[in-house]
Amino acid sequence: MDDAAAVGRRAIHEELERARTTFHRLLDGATDADLCRGTEGTRWTNGQLLFHMLFGYILMRPLLVLLRVFGRLPRSTSRAFARVLNAATEPFDVVNYLGPLGGARVLGRRGMGALFDRVIAWLHHRLDAEKEADLALAMHYPTRWDPFFQDVMTIADLYRYPTQHFDFHRRQLTLADDGR
Repeated sequence: MDDAAAVGRRAIHEELERARTTFHRLLDGATDADLCRGTEGTRWTNGQLLFHMLFGYILMRPLLVLLRVFGRLPRSTSRAFARVLNAATEPFDVVNYLGPLGGARVLGRRGMGALFDRVIAWLHHRLDAEKEADLALAMHYPTRWDPFFQDVMTIADLYRYPTQHFDFHRRQLTLADDGR
């Protein structure tokens, strides 16, 4: 592994750990009333938005699988797939909204914290196991689904996606957070 790749991996590991620490600080510092309070700019409560932030990391497993498949196919294949997904943005938005309504309730505070730890540990392990050539695999993404999806993303880009998503939504929480 060259020095630039090692620095890139280290930066991603640091981002993942920062998000994990921040998630626990937010979750552990919130009262039940805080978690039920509305957020800024969304229809979710703080608890539901925290679940949505966690879900961005959970989605990494299937997103990495898709990228490994489409990254080995002609680029036109993923371009067509992204167009189909962009056309299905409305149903995606409904599912994306409804998921956190139930997810936060089902998992609860302890479940969300434990799952966040497991997902981040898996991402650390998976990132360390990535081959350099695989980090460069790329595919087209549905840019209408998320503002942090770029038209074309590599596996290296994808590892940075959930923390960008996390940081964006963190600003919408109405929780006290001295660590901002």
